[in-house]
Amino acid sequence: MAQKPSIPKGTRDFNPEQVAKRNYIFNTIRGAFQTFGFQPIETPSFENSSTLMGKYGDEGDRLIFKILNSGDFLAKANAQAYTEKDSTKITASISEKALRYDLTVPFARYVVQHQNEIEFPFKRYQIQPVWRADRPQKGRFREFFQCDADVVGSKSLWQEVEFIQLYDTVFSALKLEGVTIKINNRKILSGIAEVIGASDKLIDFTVALDKLDKIGEEKVKEEMLGKGISEAGISKLQPLFTLSGSFESQIESLKSILSTSEEGLKGIEELAFIDAAISELGLSTAKLQLDVTLARGLNYYTGAIFEVSAPETVKMGSIGGGGRYDDLTGIFGLKDVSGVGISFGLDRIYLVLEELGLFPETVNKNVEVLFINFGDKEALFSLKAIKALRKNGINAELYPDSAKMKKQMNHANKREIPFVVLVGDEEIKAYQFTLKNMISGEQDKLSIEDLILKVKETV
Repeated sequence: MAQKPSIPKGTRDFNPEQVAKRNYIFNTIRGAFQTFGFQPIETPSFENSSTLMGKYGDEGDRLIFKILNSGDFLAKANAQAYTEKDSTKITASISEKALRYDLTVPFARYVVQHQNEIEFPFKRYQIQPVWRADRPQKGRFREFFQCDADVVGSKSLWQEVEFIQLYDTVFSALKLEGVTIKINNRKILSGIAEVIGASDKLIDFTVALDKLDKIGEEKVKEEMLGKGISEAGISKLQPLFTLSGSFESQIESLKSILSTSEEGLKGIEELAFIDAAISELGLSTAKLQLDVTLARGLNYYTGAIFEVSAPETVKMGSIGGGGRYDDLTGIFGLKDVSGVGISFGLDRIYLVLEELGLFPETVNKNVEVLFINFGDKEALFSLKAIKALRKNGINAELYPDSAKMKKQMNHANKREIPFVVLVGDEEIKAYQFTLKNMISGEQDKLSIEDLILKVKETV
């Protein structure tokens, strides 16, 4: 007996209903991107390994899917590395390409490669799949789509303001209420590390601080001590552990804590500007919240940092994130091109909408009319009518085989098609159509014009 086929862990098949729901999210996000003036680009599914490797840190490098060179790749393998079983060295000699890990590094490569063709500031959006050799779990897959929007070539904070509005626009369109857009600033994190005398341990400090809501204050302090941050420095952090209240009150508290840090005060100034603008402009659905423990991708970002949380009623990780990066293109030789961008987590947004029952009923718009096939003469007559229905925006099809009527009716029921049309000799002579409502059982003999009107009124 042949073995049942399977797919790799962390990948998925999508049935028609799931594809329709995913397209609903894609189209909502794409529409908002275009409304805000972003232009679409696409990049290859795989890049040269040199483009990707070393851009995401050691952990990221391990999660990049490498592609073996075509042909006899072992013939050109590093013989010494092969003998020593040194996987890192041998990989470089047998793999020159890799599947993209995200859309941002390929975008940076795109900007540098096409810099003479691009009008800056350049606003781009990109909706494409990415691949990561991660351990699959709920909401985390090895193949998934990213929906990114970025602006490069401008240091203006109005871009951050617009991205917050963009998040709000998308989640409002999806009817997803209770979303929280968390914001912090890399300069504030650097300022805090400076104040407590731990500038050289910035990453250790922020990794521990980021765990505050997961492991609690005491465990965070223990981890910081274990990383060599002094007790005196940690004691200066005490106000951060209890920082709460409105955005404005937290800003005032931070001014006191970071009064001796020029960089920290600069970060506070930037956040205050963004908050003041959003307060004036208003948000429809989302809520903006300052979170000083947010340290998302510290090595990557240089200014504002965003992370979007789903409503509290749903247990789900972040459904979006992003931030300001001052010199991303510098890794490819183009210096001082500032950028800021955000991403939507399509798969997690899907799970949230599904759990909350927020997909509209019309998202699974199916075939609306099925013509029963009684034979070649009737089929040809039906196809002429089907052509007219399709021109009027009605999804219609002919059952392909002249099978028993019961089988064709069962097919319509299983596919939840609301109408069937029966065409026999009598209908052909009168140029009429018998329309049956599969829900009510009602039948009417109609002209093609009335048939179109009836279906349009009902579906």
